[in-house]
Amino acid sequence: MSDKMRNLLVRTLSGIALLAVVLAAAYGGRYSYGALLGLILVVGMLEFYRLAKTTGSTPQLVTGLVSGITLFVTVFAYFVGYGTATDIDWALVIGGFIYLTLLIPTTFILELFKESATPLRNVATTLMGVWYVAFPLTLMLLIPLMLGGGAWKAEAFLFYLFIVWANDVCAYLVGVTMGKHRMCERISPKKSWEGFIGGVIGALGMGAIGASVVGGCTMMWIGLAGVVAITSVLGDLVESMFKREAGIKDSGNILPGHGGMLDRFDAVLISSPFAFAYLVIFLM
Repeated sequence: MSDKMRNLLVRTLSGIALLAVVLAAAYGGRYSYGALLGLILVVGMLEFYRLAKTTGSTPQLVTGLVSGITLFVTVFAYFVGYGTATDIDWALVIGGFIYLTLLIPTTFILELFKESATPLRNVATTLMGVWYVAFPLTLMLLIPLMLGGGAWKAEAFLFYLFIVWANDVCAYLVGVTMGKHRMCERISPKKSWEGFIGGVIGALGMGAIGASVVGGCTMMWIGLAGVVAITSVLGDLVESMFKREAGIKDSGNILPGHGGMLDRFDAVLISSPFAFAYLVIFLM
């Protein structure tokens, strides 16, 4: 077997395993879904801080991780109680937000004792790990509830991912067959405007299917698909920009054939804040 075929086989098997884990977590309920997001969050933050170190920064690893996990657990307490018989643990929610309020000044203070030559970069990358990785994944606790009318529906989360994947697959197929005009050659030489348009069309189609399967306003889902498609491409470019500065190909190797968690979920990290804002406005 050639190296190319071997890599394709590894990538395919790894993708099937990842899909199986995602499906099991989604259909297992709120706790298993939260556990999956929490795992992606922790691994993704570790990958980001490792990437930041290769550029000469020394982020506060423990401070960043604790802050990201606190943010996630705070919203998770609300997530598991909303619309169920379980009471929302408001003490945990309030305590978490108090901690997060003190996050920025605490990070500044801790840097005083590190005697580092790059304090500005250290603080910036520490906080960036929270807001680039932890915050978007935390929003993914709320987005499925918004799409499901306040109830937990595994399909609401899955079709969000399917929109991202449809955009990626259609952009690749159209780009390979018809791509001529480069989109952002400095960051990603292979991306084309033709592929971008094909990806958006594929995502819109998946959004329409999501509306029929999950329920809800078709125009809302199609609008969501448009927002997610455009910002997903930007999410991929953002991570590519970071990796280019760091001089690395993949953010990690936890997913054979796919790289790291950031490589697999980079689209979600940029798209979810825009999707959340869109849904808040649409549902007002």
